Amino acid sequence: MVERITIDHVGHRGDGVSIDRPPTFVPFTLPGEIVDTDNSDGRYRLVQIEQKSAERIDPFCRYFARCGGCAIQHWQPTPYQAWKRQIVIDTLSQAGIDGTVDPLIDAHGAGRRRVTLHARYKDGQTLVGFAEAASHAIVAIADCPILDPALAGALDAARAVAALLKAMDKPLDIQVTAADNGLDIDVRGSGPISTALISQLSALAAEHRLARLTRHGELVLMRAPPVVTMGKASVALPPGAFLQATAAGEEALAALVLQHCKGAKVIADLFCGIGPFALRLAAKAKIQAIDNDAKAIASLQQAIKATPGLKPITAEARDLFRRPLVAQELRDIDAVVFDPPRAGAQAQAERLAASKVPLVVAVSCNVQSFARDARILIDGGYRLQAVTPVDQFRHTPHIELVARFTR
Repeated sequence: MVERITIDHVGHRGDGVSIDRPPTFVPFTLPGEIVDTDNSDGRYRLVQIEQKSAERIDPFCRYFARCGGCAIQHWQPTPYQAWKRQIVIDTLSQAGIDGTVDPLIDAHGAGRRRVTLHARYKDGQTLVGFAEAASHAIVAIADCPILDPALAGALDAARAVAALLKAMDKPLDIQVTAADNGLDIDVRGSGPISTALISQLSALAAEHRLARLTRHGELVLMRAPPVVTMGKASVALPPGAFLQATAAGEEALAALVLQHCKGAKVIADLFCGIGPFALRLAAKAKIQAIDNDAKAIASLQQAIKATPGLKPITAEARDLFRRPLVAQELRDIDAVVFDPPRAGAQAQAERLAASKVPLVVAVSCNVQSFARDARILIDGGYRLQAVTPVDQFRHTPHIELVARFTR
């Protein structure tokens, strides 16, 4: 049944929301629009726009509204950026946290430098692309305009891998990362691969000039160790390694971290990954870098040894969720930087709240978990001085931020 709805605002997940009834969420709609919708399957879908917002623009991608990767390409940049900043303001307010939120930094740059493509086999066809929103169905794509040009060839290589493994008839996830010296591909979901197929994958990797091809992290072929530049260092990527989504995003986050840590002589970089902050901070400070990913720490240790001119860096593999640094270990630290996964760093925040560390810089990819951790720090005697939203996931509801806390 078609139902006409007036959209009041855009919600935190990117859907238009009506408030003249129990909240109704309609994807791809904007404030002030009057739209016809269909909810015959229990989810509201846009059928027709009866009254269009003056802020609406044409999407730039031919797959938009089918592919689930982007939620917003239909909104002018200025109101879109204001909406993203408002997400941070609203979330902090709901947690009872006062603080000025800086203007949003657009860190899309050249585009995404890593992507996970899905390969599925249906009716004799090999489909490689992204999942539809709230669905396991795959939208096969020929191109993706939000990808960094350094990922040129990623789709062709992924399709070639999927075609080669078609006989196994298993759903595949193909992660592609643009390293400085070529594409790094890790294939997951295939199960054990025969020696003959591994040989064919090796030939495929050479044909598509991949730096490396791995399967579930196990090496299939390496033409050259894939590396990325971080500050003065060149860091070898572990298979499937975490990397900030855009190069501009990493630079923006690191610049804020360095700015907030200015003057600190001894810094703990927690959840440090392969060292995007540690390797830059070490230009002027002694660093203690810790992460639970042993392979990331091994790569960081290699980079430290190979990079001259850095202050001392110690890199340790340690599960900070189960074994956070305690007050005694933090006694001689001037500043702590932490950049946890989406779940946040509750256990570590609790230990920091009980410490005397004068400065904490929090980097977060999840505003909700950040607000929880910030509340812990504030209740422990810290003051929130600055919050800066960073948008490296343009066209989606995802937002990152950097915040500074002082005692």
